[in-house]
Amino acid sequence: MNAALLDTDILSLYFRNNPKVVFQFQEYLTQYDKIQFSIVTYYEILSGLKHRDAFKQLTSFLEFSKRSILLPLTEHSVALSSDLYASSRKAGRPIDDIDLLIAGIALSNGFDLVTHNVDHFAWIKELHVMDWSMT
Repeated sequence: MNAALLDTDILSLYFRNNPKVVFQFQEYLTQYDKIQFSIVTYYEILSGLKHRDAFKQLTSFLEFSKRSILLPLTEHSVALSSDLYASSRKAGRPIDDIDLLIAGIALSNGFDLVTHNVDHFAWIKELHVMDWSMT
């Protein structure tokens, strides 16, 4: 199993106790010390929980985040994301900026991307994408 960056939807499935995702988390943590996700995913989950006034889940997520590795946006990841943006537009399949930023972070750190939205990322040849809810 390669080092992986977790997308927002996989973390959401984990927090909803999806059995396949929980199992994959446990398997991953036998090989790696911590879960990695991006600051973009942190923003998406944090803003969603605050919007819903989900204080119990917010506390749980903040504790989980302290035990995880949060990967930042960097000049390199943003440059990769902008390349992806340009190529997706030229190919006639515009992709959401959030997804492009997450893909750029995964690529710049050499991580696989774990997502439930495989089709959003499958066109990126350089990125290995998997769905822990399907394995």
